[in-house]
Amino acid sequence: MPSRNDIEGVDPGLPRHFVRSCVLLLVAEAPSHGYDLLERLSTIGVLGADAGGLYRMLRTMEQGGLLESKWETSTAGPARRIYRITEDGMDWLHAWAGAHRETIRIVRSFLARYEAVTADPGDRSTTG
Repeated sequence: MPSRNDIEGVDPGLPRHFVRSCVLLLVAEAPSHGYDLLERLSTIGVLGADAGGLYRMLRTMEQGGLLESKWETSTAGPARRIYRITEDGMDWLHAWAGAHRETIRIVRSFLARYEAVTADPGDRSTTG
């Protein structure tokens, strides 16, 4: 069973399925193989992802119809599986982007209230 954030070693404070949405985004930008995706995840800020967890996620996403893959041969090395996003994958990417926007709205509200409470601790009265 995948971890809460899909890949072991990734910050558990990230929103649920954040890494999956990042992988979909990266594949939507350009069809990719697993190792490329692992490297590109760090450009979004997802650090500490392990290859085994990523490949398990890719297989699960392919089985769920979000991605499709095919083997591509190379003259410079072994064949590798290249992942492409499907129409269903794009639908999920849109849905997760909306959920992330809502998370940002909520976090901004929290931070604004937090900053108001902590702005000038000398102005708050204490009860005792």
